[in-house]
Amino acid sequence: MHSVGGVGQGAAAKGAALARRSRWAISFADLSLLLLGFFVLLQANSSRQQDIINGVAQQFGAPVGPSDRIAAAKLFQPGEALLTPEGQAQLTAVAHRYADGGQMVEIRSIGLDRGVHRFDGWDLAAARLGAVARALASAGIARERIIVRGLDQEDQGEAGQTLILSAKSPESGQKSLETTINKVR
Repeated sequence: MHSVGGVGQGAAAKGAALARRSRWAISFADLSLLLLGFFVLLQANSSRQQDIINGVAQQFGAPVGPSDRIAAAKLFQPGEALLTPEGQAQLTAVAHRYADGGQMVEIRSIGLDRGVHRFDGWDLAAARLGAVARALASAGIARERIIVRGLDQEDQGEAGQTLILSAKSPESGQKSLETTINKVR
């Protein structure tokens, strides 16, 4: 009987050790999957990084100006960097809002359009940046206040190219106004 009890106790000890190892492995797997999910969400939201930063800054009391989103299909002729009359009028209205104050006006491009006729995606994005900069300058914003940033090739999917205009205070570098122009097909 003594040996039977010993066998039972040995099996119970092995079972308890196995259960401890299983709990540790399951906890580790849970942590790994949680971190993986966090990084997937972080990557998915990387295109909205500036919006997130502005939101956090606003919660801590930083001045954050209004934001506008304008469909680029209303600004440009399809597949071209030529402004439509409506697009010229919209950029003139945006320029009047930026005219007050001495903020620098930053223009960036995110994403590339697909299926363009005359230009490839990079040429079209760069030409549209230049067209927006020239329209702002002709509407009264001094050229030395306009900053044209590079092209981000991040895939925007169905949204296509996104042009971002933002006014920044020369002293603090903080944004006071941001305009995003999306190309919608």
